[in-house]
Amino acid sequence: MEEIAEVWAIIRELLESQRLAVLSTQGKEQPYSNLVAFAVTPDLQYLIFATTRATRKYDNLSKHPLVSLLMDNRTNETTDFAEAAAVTVLGRASEVQGDERSQLIKTYLNRHPYLESFVTSPNCALFAVKVERYIMVTRFQDVREIIPG
Repeated sequence: MEEIAEVWAIIRELLESQRLAVLSTQGKEQPYSNLVAFAVTPDLQYLIFATTRATRKYDNLSKHPLVSLLMDNRTNETTDFAEAAAVTVLGRASEVQGDERSQLIKTYLNRHPYLESFVTSPNCALFAVKVERYIMVTRFQDVREIIPG
């Protein structure tokens, strides 16, 4: 039980310390990756990001909602092989509307206030990824999987 608490602590630290993640979506013929500014809900159940509707990312998400996001704390030094941690989030993305959008925009802007004009523009879509699984890698090969809830 103590090990699970330690894994959750590392996951929370990574999600709270990193502002960007690599989002991978499925395109027509192959995977497609982008950097996205993200926020996480306090319960770690949802990751939130925004994109305009006129992007390949939006098109991919509309057709294939299963995604992965990767965030890590590497420094590009050799010490990363022993000290860096990475978290992959597997989940299902959906565009949020109405009251849910209003609530999640607050969470997003609390993390990224400098993106207010972007995320509130009419052509911007807000997505929430319902986390199905966290996969954490430390020490370059130590892998742990956590299912939230």
